[in-house]
Amino acid sequence: MPKHYRPAGKKKEGNAAKYITRTKAVNYLQVSLAIFRKLCILKGVFPRQPKKKVEGNHKTYYHTKDIAFLAHDPLIEKFREIKVHRRKVKKAVAKKNRDLADRLLNRPPTYKLDRLVLERYPTFVDALRDLDDCLTMVHLFAALPAVDGERVEVKRIHNCRRLSHEWQAFISRTHSLRKTFISVKGICYQAEVQGQKITWLTPHALQQLLTDDVDFNVMLSFLEFYETLLGFVNFKLYHSINVNYPPILDPRLEALAAELYALCRYMSAGSRRMIGNSQSDEVMEDKDEKTKADGVIEEEKDVKNKASSKADESELRLAQLQHQLPTNEPGALMNLVEESTADDADDDDTKECKGLFKNLKFYLSREVPRESLLFIIAAFGGTVSWEGEGAPFKEEDDDITHQIVDRPTQSHVFLSREYVQPQWVFDCVNARIILPTEGYLVGRVPPPHLSPFVDNDAEGYIPEYAETIKRLQAAVRNEVLPLPGIGDEDLDNSLVAAMMDRTESNEAAEKKRKLEMLEKQYHDELKMEIDGVAFSSLSNKEGDKSPDAKDDTQSDREEDASKQEEKDDDDIGTALMSRRQRGLYKAMKMGKEKKKEKIELLKKRKKTVDSSASSKKRH
Repeated sequence: MPKHYRPAGKKKEGNAAKYITRTKAVNYLQVSLAIFRKLCILKGVFPRQPKKKVEGNHKTYYHTKDIAFLAHDPLIEKFREIKVHRRKVKKAVAKKNRDLADRLLNRPPTYKLDRLVLERYPTFVDALRDLDDCLTMVHLFAALPAVDGERVEVKRIHNCRRLSHEWQAFISRTHSLRKTFISVKGICYQAEVQGQKITWLTPHALQQLLTDDVDFNVMLSFLEFYETLLGFVNFKLYHSINVNYPPILDPRLEALAAELYALCRYMSAGSRRMIGNSQSDEVMEDKDEKTKADGVIEEEKDVKNKASSKADESELRLAQLQHQLPTNEPGALMNLVEESTADDADDDDTKECKGLFKNLKFYLSREVPRESLLFIIAAFGGTVSWEGEGAPFKEEDDDITHQIVDRPTQSHVFLSREYVQPQWVFDCVNARIILPTEGYLVGRVPPPHLSPFVDNDAEGYIPEYAETIKRLQAAVRNEVLPLPGIGDEDLDNSLVAAMMDRTESNEAAEKKRKLEMLEKQYHDELKMEIDGVAFSSLSNKEGDKSPDAKDDTQSDREEDASKQEEKDDDDIGTALMSRRQRGLYKAMKMGKEKKKEKIELLKKRKKTVDSSASSKKRH
């Protein structure tokens, strides 16, 4: 009998025991395929790729322990109750028992996902690390049209919009935004919260259409979990800055679709209220115990009275809202530029972001993306208003320094402010300096919008405008950047080289190379003369060649020799490698060659664009 003989019907071993196909998993759990997908999405169970697929490559495999994990979850019983409830409603409607159908519809079985959030994310940092897809999904559904009869419920869209605005209000209040970029897909943001970099994508403010190519049932399953996760994250973040959650919004601003502005006002009022409460607590510490006891009894009475009626509670919250929120006077936008008591606790990066637009006042025209600019300008310490009702100040305000417009002509132009395109705000944020507005004026083609998520030094190609921004940053910080190819030489020579044109610098480099070749030839002739070699025979052989041709042939020989030497060293090095190391080395060389080809293509395109632009100027 073989050593590893296993009789039929005995326990399986290896991959056959570790993994199970999707069909067998569905039959084991005794649920439908749609419920199985929803369970896997909510619990975070995903397919696996075993090394040896026992039942074929065309099937989807899951880990056996994951399926056992799903089988013992209480959520599966809730889904079965929901299925039975729908069957009862359908049966009551079929029997025309309308009263029973209404009673069943008013009492559907419900479930909560609070336990799953704690189960999947034991610590708060774990939740922050996995927040990228959550924010992107919530912002995507927040931009969908809220129309009855569509595949997405209106209350889900409103909830996503509320959660996204709460997140943006926190980022603006704490000045945690670091990078922005406008792409074809939407606007990319990157924030830093508790040491974790969080990146998400917001779609453009355009009319969204629901296509049939997307399975909305799967996306709604993801959204159901993401809504719960983002609600918990917002709750934790708001309490970390001493602000109550959920926030109470001004109904007038909420009706005018200014939820983000209303949220920021609430957060500013909440932080001031917490400071006032702490001061009052210090005063109360000096009072006697009798007064404290009376205060405790009164508080207990107030709690009992508030718990007696929901209507009284709503009226009390509305009264608190009117008392807490400041009036909408001009210049009171978000109160985000006020000096905070926790300024010393902020790091250098936060302080730099907080003071970028500190002394600037912006006004947004109606054609620019209002929500995005409200979010960005407030996150970097600026004061901003917009065209429409509910705005903190009007267009005629004399303190406005910049007006963001995207139309070639304006009905009225104020000479005391600058009119710039929206890209100027995004480029200033990425550069962390106030860029000159000459290239962003209305009617002009703005400079290229560079992505802050690309490392130009690692890619090997630095765009021309990136070098310009680097020089401006050095000028702001009072630094002197060394020019490429020049070491620690005299400052006058560096300034002269910086004033030279690119063609002139190339000509100077060519002349320098020829002088070095002539100097080397002179030293070789002196060496031959010392060795006693007859110079006449050498001159007769090379007399028919011009000096330029001699230099070219000599340089070609040196290049060929250096290439041959590199090739020999490369062959010797690869011969000593193992097969795996040789394969990795070849892959690295191929990657470097592809990067080099990409850089050459970018340079060629840049040269073509410059030539076409110069030809247009001539004509």
